[in-house]
Amino acid sequence: MGNDGTLGAWVARFLLEHLRSERNLAQNTQHSYRDTLVLLIPFASRTTNRLVEDLQVVDISAELVRSFLKNIEEARGCSITTRNQRLAAIRALAGFVGQRSPEHIQWCGQIRNIPFKKGAKAEVTYLEKHEIDALLSAPDLNTAQGCRDHALLLFLYNTGARADEAAHVTIADLNLAHASRRDHSSTKIRGKGNKLRHCPLWPQTVSELSILIRDRANTEHVFLSPLNEPHLVARRPSI
Repeated sequence: MGNDGTLGAWVARFLLEHLRSERNLAQNTQHSYRDTLVLLIPFASRTTNRLVEDLQVVDISAELVRSFLKNIEEARGCSITTRNQRLAAIRALAGFVGQRSPEHIQWCGQIRNIPFKKGAKAEVTYLEKHEIDALLSAPDLNTAQGCRDHALLLFLYNTGARADEAAHVTIADLNLAHASRRDHSSTKIRGKGNKLRHCPLWPQTVSELSILIRDRANTEHVFLSPLNEPHLVARRPSI
C-alpha cells in the first residue's frame, strides 16, 4: 500500500500510520491535518477534472497547492495563520511521501519549497500601572504560596523576563546587596541562545527574594512549585 503514485493510498498511510502511530501527534493536530486534506482533495479533483479515487500524488502540483491556498483565503476568508496551517499539513504529507518514495523526491521538494506567508506582526501590548497593581495585589500574602507568587510577579515586572527565563534563574544568579537601598542588586538572566544579561533589582524585589531564598542552596532555582520543581513558571502563577 502506498508503493505506487496513487494519492489515496499515501493519504491513508500518512493519516493512520505516520500521524497516529509513528508521531503520535495530539488529536487536534491530527484533525487539523485531516481537515486540510478534506479541503484539498476535492479541490484537486475539480481542478484536474479527475475522480478523487483516480488522483495521483503528482496531481497535487506546486501550482495547484498555490491555487488552493489562494482559494481558501479569498473564497473561504481564511486568515494568514490558517492558510499557513493548511500549508504545513500539505508540506508534512509531501515530506512523508518523499522520505519513502525516491521517485517523488523532486515533487516533494517543489511542494516543501512553497513559502509560508508573512502576516502583520501583532502589536505589542502592555499593562497600565493600575493593572500591574491589581496583579500584585492578587496573591494571598498570608500563605507561603502567595508570597512566592507575589515575589515572582514582582520579579517579572522588575526585570521584564519571560516566564521560562524566570523559571531557570538560580539562587547563584542573584546578587543581592546587604543594604538594598544603598547598594546595587542585580540578577543574571539567560535568554534565547543562552545569551546572558544583567538586570538591576528594586529594593522591594530584593527584600522579597531574600526571604524566598533564605537558608537554601545556591544551586537551587529561585522560584519553586509546591512540589519543589523549578518549571512552574511555564504556567500562570496561582493567583
